[in-house]
Amino acid sequence: MQEPTAGANNSRLVILLIAGIPVIMVLAATWLWWFVARGELDIVGMLGTANRGTLLDPPRALAEARLLSPTGTPLPWSNVDHQWTLLVTQDSAECGASCERKLYLTRQIHLALGKEFPRVRRMLITDRAPADTTLGVSDLSDNKPAPAGFAGLLAEEHGGLVIVRLDGASWPQLFPETRAKDDLWYLVDPAGWVMMTYDASDSYKDVISDLKFLLKNSGD
Repeated sequence: MQEPTAGANNSRLVILLIAGIPVIMVLAATWLWWFVARGELDIVGMLGTANRGTLLDPPRALAEARLLSPTGTPLPWSNVDHQWTLLVTQDSAECGASCERKLYLTRQIHLALGKEFPRVRRMLITDRAPADTTLGVSDLSDNKPAPAGFAGLLAEEHGGLVIVRLDGASWPQLFPETRAKDDLWYLVDPAGWVMMTYDASDSYKDVISDLKFLLKNSGD
């Protein structure tokens, strides 16, 4: 019986290596995500980004919060398209100038992403139904007259915005910064971790820069 040649052995080795690459990649990705989820690996820091937003350490698990629909029915976290989320919070009976500005700014940032638009979504988390919130501005950030009421603003100017309610008792754990800063909003990763904040001191271009970096280096 003829012994396999060195060339045949090398060919088999190459085939085995090629076949094993997908398995190695899956195992590596699983290992990496496990450490990131536990807060033991700073993937953003390792990638070397000079992020403009403020990283939260540790990140907070929005996916584990008791979320509700605008009408008050349970609404488990869902993100089947693995999108990053621009998150605006509103925990008072009136949406004033700062609230309206955050909604406008996140909308414009989302639109400016161009071809990456589908990889990002916008979300509003409130402590009450939009119908129970008043609109405290007469003109919008783009100088248009304000519609009648907060619910009207959302319907007319912010189509596609995901609207979620959160039990007030959960607010201090998830969004403690909003008690002191009403111009602050959040970035949430595809797994539901609240991981970065922005405020009025962060320019439009700075936020776009962070998002493009994260989208480029994210597998989602």
